[in-house]
Amino acid sequence: MRVSTSQIYALGAESIGRTQADLLRTQQQIAAMRRILTPSDDPVGSATAVGVRQSQAGVDRHDASIGVAKDALGQYDSTLTSIVTLLQNARTTTVNAGNGTLNDADRGALATQLSQQLDQLIGLANSKDGQGNSMFAGFNVGAQAFVKTASGVVYNGDSGVRSLEVGAGRSMPVSMAGDALFLANPTGNGRFVASAAPANTGGAVVGTTQAVGALDGHSYTVTFNVSGGVTTYDVYDVTTAASVSTGNAYTDGQAITVAGMQFTASGAPASGDVVNLAPASRQSVFDTLSGIVAALKLPAGDAATRAALANRLGEGLSNLDQALENVMTHQAQGGAQLSELDALSGLNSDRSVAYAKTLSGIEDLDYTKATSDFAKQQLALEAAQKSFLSVTGLSLFNEM
Repeated sequence: MRVSTSQIYALGAESIGRTQADLLRTQQQIAAMRRILTPSDDPVGSATAVGVRQSQAGVDRHDASIGVAKDALGQYDSTLTSIVTLLQNARTTTVNAGNGTLNDADRGALATQLSQQLDQLIGLANSKDGQGNSMFAGFNVGAQAFVKTASGVVYNGDSGVRSLEVGAGRSMPVSMAGDALFLANPTGNGRFVASAAPANTGGAVVGTTQAVGALDGHSYTVTFNVSGGVTTYDVYDVTTAASVSTGNAYTDGQAITVAGMQFTASGAPASGDVVNLAPASRQSVFDTLSGIVAALKLPAGDAATRAALANRLGEGLSNLDQALENVMTHQAQGGAQLSELDALSGLNSDRSVAYAKTLSGIEDLDYTKATSDFAKQQLALEAAQKSFLSVTGLSLFNEM
């Protein structure tokens, strides 16, 4: 095979160029501390790395959302703790108001105290977050959630609950709507209400209530009759307009059971006095406190008015307990969500470590091998350059 001088130069230059390119690539790998500099270096590894980085970006995004959710739920937890403390204090004030030794002035002072606690509760219900948004206004974050008017407390928010995506397929609520927290509290014992009629003139007081069987959802009246010193009661189904029983013997302090609803009554009812039994409804905690305040402002100088006060305070206390339980339930839900966020955060940390390890296996440079290759390639380049000089320096004229 005849090799021309131009071929010798071309092939030599190509060989030196290729060796220089290999040396430069190894030097760039060492400088960048990465094995893959361009997708062409390892197409499969590059594609895998892109997928891993996308997964890591999702974890980072969810971690950011988890941080925001933790801050939001932490503010709610702090506010709900203050609300629980306030309602517990209001409950204590209501219990103290039932003390039979208090006079009208004493009860008036307690009514003033409860009014102040009501105003404090409205203030807490209008709390704002770090961005100045109403915490309990649902989606209507720019509005003042609750406004006190002459006819009661008005809600200006909605039922919306804001959520954040904190994990793949996991969206978590990070707010609480004020209507569910403050306005939708069950009345009575949560299943039914036993209330003395406002027009009662006797001294009977409704005591504890409990469900002792299946409830049919009907409303009933228990009407007392007094004749010849003997007290009996009749039961009437208001829903179906039908008499259930008549002439039942009444015993002071003994439980009365109607269609699975049981309540105790103590004291001496007057003839015609009525206890109404009805399924539990929903009531605002603000209305509950306002009702207790109104009851404490009424004079209670005889047996009938004292019994009426005791009945109204008893109803108010039951409703207040339901409101307190509702707030504590929301607080417990928030605590459970915070625990879940901690778990998700820990899981994301584990995933980040796993992704980093995967990327390291794909992209990280083997420094021992790289430095060895660099030295070998450097030696090869020097040899190629010297050999090229020797070959190109050959000439027949050198032999003459």
